[in-house]
Amino acid sequence: MNGLLVRWLVLTCAILVTSYIFDGIYASGFFSAFFAAAVLGIFNAVLRPILLIITLPINILSLGLFTFVINAMLLNMAGIIPGFEVRGFWTAVFGSLTISIVSWVLNVFINERGAVGYIDLNKKGNAQWE
Repeated sequence: MNGLLVRWLVLTCAILVTSYIFDGIYASGFFSAFFAAAVLGIFNAVLRPILLIITLPINILSLGLFTFVINAMLLNMAGIIPGFEVRGFWTAVFGSLTISIVSWVLNVFINERGAVGYIDLNKKGNAQWE
């Protein structure tokens, strides 16, 4: 449960960073981004797999680029949260790409339990690490 909360906060931070970068994405504060992250997470867990299966032929023909359109649609749909707004299709496409990159970078440092993980390496010999 702790890992879920940490990943939710990471997605919230990614939404806040994206709202500062793009003028077309507006989050009025932390709590609007927090609830938008919850709705976006639910949409990604429930609707995204269904949409990917339905649009599989288009996705294959476009070599996977149609996935960006699906992500943009889900980000636009997260705009049902008061205080969170996405204006325009291309803003949604680049915003969803930015949210994905920022959340991926932040999630790299988090393990399955929600703690910040690292690997401690010691130099053993000339070119060996253990």
